[in-house]
Amino acid sequence: MTELMDRILPMVQKPARYTGGEFNEIKKDLADVRVRVAFCFPDTYEIGMSNVGMRILYGVMNQMDGVWCERVFAPWGDMEEKMRDHKLPLWALESQDPVKGFDMIAFTIGYEMSYSNILNMLDLAGVPLKSCERKGLEQMVFAGGVCAFNPEPLADYIDFFSLGEGEEITPEIISLYDKAKAEGWDKKSFLLAVAKIPGVYVPSFYRHEYHEDGTLKQIVALEDVPLVHTKRIIEDLDNAFWPTKMIVPSTEIVHDRANLEVFRGCIRGCRFCQAGFSCRPVRRKSAEVLYRQAVDTLEDSGNNEITLSSLSTSDYRQLKGLTDELIPYCAENKVNLSVPSLRADNFSRELMEKLQTVRKSGLTFAPEAGTQRLRDVINKNLTEEEILTTCANAFSGGWNNVKLYFMLGLPTETDDDVLGIADLVYKVIKTWKEHAVNKKRGLRVHVATAYFVPKPHTPFQWEKQIQPEEYLRRCRLLKDHFYSKSIEYNYHAPDLSRLEAVMARGDRRLGPVIEEAVRRGARLDGWDEYFRNDLWLDAFKECGVDMDFYTIRGYGEEELLAWDHIQVGVSKRFLLRERQRAYAETVTPDCRQGCAGCGANGLLKEVRCDA
Repeated sequence: MTELMDRILPMVQKPARYTGGEFNEIKKDLADVRVRVAFCFPDTYEIGMSNVGMRILYGVMNQMDGVWCERVFAPWGDMEEKMRDHKLPLWALESQDPVKGFDMIAFTIGYEMSYSNILNMLDLAGVPLKSCERKGLEQMVFAGGVCAFNPEPLADYIDFFSLGEGEEITPEIISLYDKAKAEGWDKKSFLLAVAKIPGVYVPSFYRHEYHEDGTLKQIVALEDVPLVHTKRIIEDLDNAFWPTKMIVPSTEIVHDRANLEVFRGCIRGCRFCQAGFSCRPVRRKSAEVLYRQAVDTLEDSGNNEITLSSLSTSDYRQLKGLTDELIPYCAENKVNLSVPSLRADNFSRELMEKLQTVRKSGLTFAPEAGTQRLRDVINKNLTEEEILTTCANAFSGGWNNVKLYFMLGLPTETDDDVLGIADLVYKVIKTWKEHAVNKKRGLRVHVATAYFVPKPHTPFQWEKQIQPEEYLRRCRLLKDHFYSKSIEYNYHAPDLSRLEAVMARGDRRLGPVIEEAVRRGARLDGWDEYFRNDLWLDAFKECGVDMDFYTIRGYGEEELLAWDHIQVGVSKRFLLRERQRAYAETVTPDCRQGCAGCGANGLLKEVRCDA
């Protein structure tokens, strides 16, 4: 295999994607290994190596005695072609051994458009696609990640799902597997046992029944297993595992820097945001722990950039104290410190000037909607005054470049709301003219609009998605009202977002569609170079599944949803109340102004809020 790879690698792009051997990768003596885990990221090396969750669980698993976790990534198209031509099976980077020889095959799934990659990677590995086709205890396929909060589209292919944060549940799962392997259990015995671990869902133990109109009728348990599955969380982040000895990639990756996770969860309640609800409750790290982890990571890896990451970093209460301590260290060691995920309502020019003493990079904000009415509908908790005041502060401080992100197709949106985006952008331009201190460089306003995708476990999980043709009409309407040369406008093509919506709210009937699409050549769907909508349309037609059933139909509030048996901590009653408040154009204050009663604190042993 190594000799064959040596011949193939000079013929493909970025061969370092496939070789392993990076600084800080973990290798073990097979004589000391009882359980081998192929940890698969269903996208390319440069995407997967940028994923913080994968770095955490790689370290967690490799800390376990007798367990060796190795990384596996999806090959780029040129490499896949060579692999198939030469019958070269998918392999793990650390050992270069074929994935099909591993005990457990784990996937982390953060994006619905990676579903085709999961099946394609199993096929490349020579592993049977369907769970029912894998008879023994070996090649046990399990998955986690945010997409596991609606696991049903992949129910035929994944043996079991791990729900929520993996630092504690993953060792529990692997320890049980270690025991099962040592004692010679069969597959069903292991699955029955693993199903009793809180946060584990085994789809083969349930049958889904449907009404004549296609809606879900009931979910029937076929074994003595739980009917409701609640995600797992880590309460004490200060003492949770953090990978300070991070693998240093041997080729450029998307986020080629060290990352520091400051807290989990979000105090906001944007009604479209799946991460904001599914990652609750808020739990933060102390500034002292973060500083130590930052220094340890930088000194071990040699990175020259570190990012403070979270869903909304500027909401971290100790941000000023942490950056005040980190900035001198970073300046002395020529390290760039970046703080993304800033909000316009708590933007600090003082902080940004400290961080960007050499060159002022662009600012990015996400108003999401152009009118105050629609921002209230989605609970953005952001006013036009706050947006313009923030821009004025930035422009007076020397910034001349701003990116603004919006959505089109949000519930209750009208043409007036669409044109409100143009109106807001022109107010930003006017603000620059009034406050800029460096007008010679000119102003660039980058505007991007995305096609609204309703997601599970949000107040908008029941909503209709507008037709692609209507989305494009609204894009053209907006574009026709951008007259200034300072504006650069981009919008997402609708086909991918339509398919994302289908997968996000899909059920088990989508499994054959995904398999058929992969058979026809679908893979790497998140990449413009490879996404082919025609393959997917043909697959839906072949399988007799109507895409509109999952998109423009919308869902009834009394309807049983395919993901209702998965609990993320936020109650369905709360989501319904938030939906009603959206249609009443009523905002819900963030967690710091008062608990809204979402229910997520019920996941904590000691009820509290770190917001």
